[in-house]
Amino acid sequence: MLDQATKRKLDSARQILVGKVPDPKAQVEQITTALIYKFMDDMDKENEEVGLKTQFFVNDWKKFSWTKILDNKLSGQDRLDLYVQAITNMPKNPHIPQLFRNIFKGAFLPYNDPRTLSLFLKEINEFNYEHSENLGNAFEYLLSILGSQGDAGQFRTPRHIIDFIVEVVDPKKNETILDPACGTAGFLISAYKHILKRNKEKALTPDEKLKLMNNLAGYDISPDMVKLALVNMYLHGFPEPKIHEYDSLTSEKRWDETFDVILANPPFMSPSGGIVPHKRFSVKANRAEILFVDYIVEHLNLGGRAGVVVPDGVVNGITTASKILRKNLIENGLHSVVSLPAGVFNPYSGVKTYILFLDKTISKLSKSILFVRVDNDGYDLGTNRREIEKNDLPEAAHLIKNFKKSISSKEKFILNEQATTVEKTKILETSDFSLSGERYVEQNITKNNKYPLVLLGDVCDFEGGSQPPKAKFIYTPKEGYVKFIQIRDFGTNGIETYIPISKKNRLCKTDDVLIARYGASLGRICTGLEGAYNVALLKTIANEGKILKEYLYYLLKSSYIQNRILQLGNRAAQAGIRPNDLKVTKIYLPSIAEQKNIISSLKKEEGQIKDYENKIEEHKENIDRMIQKLCN
Repeated sequence: MLDQATKRKLDSARQILVGKVPDPKAQVEQITTALIYKFMDDMDKENEEVGLKTQFFVNDWKKFSWTKILDNKLSGQDRLDLYVQAITNMPKNPHIPQLFRNIFKGAFLPYNDPRTLSLFLKEINEFNYEHSENLGNAFEYLLSILGSQGDAGQFRTPRHIIDFIVEVVDPKKNETILDPACGTAGFLISAYKHILKRNKEKALTPDEKLKLMNNLAGYDISPDMVKLALVNMYLHGFPEPKIHEYDSLTSEKRWDETFDVILANPPFMSPSGGIVPHKRFSVKANRAEILFVDYIVEHLNLGGRAGVVVPDGVVNGITTASKILRKNLIENGLHSVVSLPAGVFNPYSGVKTYILFLDKTISKLSKSILFVRVDNDGYDLGTNRREIEKNDLPEAAHLIKNFKKSISSKEKFILNEQATTVEKTKILETSDFSLSGERYVEQNITKNNKYPLVLLGDVCDFEGGSQPPKAKFIYTPKEGYVKFIQIRDFGTNGIETYIPISKKNRLCKTDDVLIARYGASLGRICTGLEGAYNVALLKTIANEGKILKEYLYYLLKSSYIQNRILQLGNRAAQAGIRPNDLKVTKIYLPSIAEQKNIISSLKKEEGQIKDYENKIEEHKENIDRMIQKLCN
């Protein structure tokens, strides 16, 4: 655990820099460079104290020692000049390990203020290399302030999510472990700590520990991330971390390597124009998230295991590549899917994420896939992510472990409301192989209803709108039709959007029944007179021989359908519903004559509500008048 004194020192160092170096990532780089510099000096002093020769600052490099730079006899400007000269030339120092030379490669001072540098170096001087594990924890805290690298779709994985994935995958001391998009090496450090903890009763020997360290490998395309990962692992006791600057998607150099365990939170976004991967992937795609998951499947050993964070596009995407990938996952290792709350990556991104767990041994024995829903991860979903009591992750880990155990031992597996199992054959029978558990949850239908049970898709269809173009075209609506109005303001105050009539942009009839597809308005029902028709709405096309438009309107507004919409829609950062999901929703269908009677009864009830609302308003006005008299 990180002690408060160390945390305060790091916060103080950042506060000194913030006026000159506002970017958090640049602050981390400056602290990293200074810490490594200071630690080399510490190690030289340790050698001197026990009668050994200094290692790093020898011969012509003595003038660059940390002690020389902090000499009180130096003026502020002289100290700045010496420090800049030192960090610039350090990659050429033949007396330091290649790891340190790599860390100093490209190092520079992004400001020219002697006072700021002096204050900063004085703060760094408070750290020492006596307890590398504590320093490793300190560095992890420092990395935690890093935000998203938005252009690359990289988001720092929260520590508790990393630890959850590692606990479920459960890497062993003799297994090879890879993170192909390692960032700052969070997964690798967590895996290392997990294995040490699992072997606490009989501690690993020095040789076993060294072998374990050599079994951990990480790749990253960013030289900055590689540098931070190297430091992070070094501070956790890795003398020669196996971190490589490597493009896992376009380079074939390491393609033939395979691993027992792969842990990853790969980038979710692709550069403009996509990625041009090499030809050895089993899926043809140019999206990073698709290719990385395919990479992981391809690089697992025969009995390999994996845990990978993925966005909604991998689980529910409609592209051919995403469908092929899902089919491949189902047939080659996938055993569990965990749905995470949409705010897990706040404040950097509200993207909806899932965790895919693979085990090539268990998957061959299992006929089903486990779907687990995590509503609370121990933190609220606001931008500050404050800690709360509700946490579904421990139970989720317990469920997955028991599921795997039940498969290998053929014992009965007990579900709870947090989870469901779906047979692989049922998923493979669908057209898109969706890996969203809600898609396959059976509706709770009362069996003694007197009406026939049908699918909603049997009596109506759904038609989506298209995004209005930027150019505005004015037209005169036909009688019985309304103009398009944006969904952001439901009702009569909507903002008019003039677009031409075409096959894609059809007018909305005044009695058309519309469903809000996305966001906070998800599931809201209106007619053409009440609302709008654009990209955010679905238009229901009723089969008038089977269901009346007006009856459909009331049906869609019912809590039964609304709950179903919310259940299915809670899958993305911006909650959304797909037409195909609605089509497979089951309903009981009265005859047309009975529908008319039901509509009549419902309208009477609505009239009663209106009367009560009017009476409430009258009483409110009476109260207001009485108070006014008291005030006059």
